[in-house]
Amino acid sequence: MIQFITHYTQTIGYLDSVKIALEGGCKWVQLRMKNATEDEIRPLALEAQRLCKEAGATFIIDDHVMLVKEIGADGVHLGKNDMPIDEARRILGKDYIIGGTANTFEDVVMHYRNGADYIGCGPFRFTTTKEKLSPVLGIEGYETIVRKMREADIQLPIVAIGGINREDIPDLIKTGITGIALSGTVLRSDNPVEEMRNLIKLLKI
Repeated sequence: MIQFITHYTQTIGYLDSVKIALEGGCKWVQLRMKNATEDEIRPLALEAQRLCKEAGATFIIDDHVMLVKEIGADGVHLGKNDMPIDEARRILGKDYIIGGTANTFEDVVMHYRNGADYIGCGPFRFTTTKEKLSPVLGIEGYETIVRKMREADIQLPIVAIGGINREDIPDLIKTGITGIALSGTVLRSDNPVEEMRNLIKLLKI
């Protein structure tokens, strides 16, 4: 599975990036607008939600739990400095998807105990789309975390994120992760829609 994290370039806006991902066949979109206010995010979130519904895609908002509840998005993704997952679960209830960012196995255990539905685990390598980057994991980092999850019988989807390129995907899949989150590698390509299609095919191999 591929999760697309919205971003922007000099020629591509947030909603453009959503359209590109959906046209390329992506079925999971996270609207991430760091440093934007809820009032700035709301109109884009409503339009992105509409586009995702039309495409039959899951729509997640980064960080803003109350906005997720207000508009009825599919769920929220919470970073390490965002609202705790158990608190978000109390607000949203059991019917919303809640994902949490992890950098270590200890993070995974904490999110699992607090009721997360999936883990966004990273960064794989250095990435310019994220401030305050946690230690880079690389292939060995994912192998270790996935192994420890299996040993502890923690059955949560785990999605690799952070500076991932097309060439990385085959080795990442071998680590046992469930999916991959992408942003820049799609938008920076010569044909972003075609790149998304190709990446989805690659993950199905």
